Amino acid sequence: MDLRPHALQALRATDLDEKLALVGALRAQAATLTIATQDPIAEPPGLPGRPPRPELVDPARVRQRSVHTPAGRAALTHAICHIEFNAINLALDAVWRFAGMPEAFYRDWLRVAIEEAYHFSLLHAHLQTLGHRYGDFPAHDGLWAMCEKTKDDIVARMALVPRTLEARGLDATPLIQNKLRAVGSTDALAACDILDIILRDEIGHVAIGNHWYRWLCERDGLEPLAHYRLLARRHRAPTLKPPFNQAARVRAGFTKAELDALEQAASPTDKLPIT
Repeated sequence: MDLRPHALQALRATDLDEKLALVGALRAQAATLTIATQDPIAEPPGLPGRPPRPELVDPARVRQRSVHTPAGRAALTHAICHIEFNAINLALDAVWRFAGMPEAFYRDWLRVAIEEAYHFSLLHAHLQTLGHRYGDFPAHDGLWAMCEKTKDDIVARMALVPRTLEARGLDATPLIQNKLRAVGSTDALAACDILDIILRDEIGHVAIGNHWYRWLCERDGLEPLAHYRLLARRHRAPTLKPPFNQAARVRAGFTKAELDALEQAASPTDKLPIT
């Protein structure tokens, strides 16, 4: 069984349970999967496969709710659940789309897809204890939008999805946990426990992005920091805002030069221009 076409099959699945089952089948057969690394695969229409809900809206229309109410905590859980659902698709897309990489690349992103599916399942089960299911709240499509922008450039994909957009979770998760712990309810503390698992695994996911970005830069004779700035401008990547989780970012493989540049770009007087 070849990994890359089956990752595409899972990506195309529109039924939530089917998508999770297909990722589960890849997990169960991971040790015996073959990988045709050189074979190009034509992109089918309709990517990514996803259920008809949630309604996808402009980020400005996603309503912010207080974590001090059950409805607000449900909305927050749904928002993180949506991020994890998109992250499943992002990892599956990396597996099928980019031919010609070492076999380890595809196995790394399969691991990410498997772990993102686990995160989604944990959050979705928690969301149901709050009286809701995935799809009950509007969501935005920022993660997949960057996936579309970078679909023809693997270097840009590694630079701007795992090590930019997904790395934001390393910074945001402790802040969310602090708010939930201040609430102190049983459901809020249960959500914190799930976020502990997600943060642990996401450090590894961002590290995978860092590893393959640098591998590609070395292969192509690119200076990683300078090329990142070029890609951020070209694809209009968001300027990230502090506070940054420096310890988690170091564990995920960011260098001191990269962290210094991140802090400088976020400062009011030295923002990286997006042109």
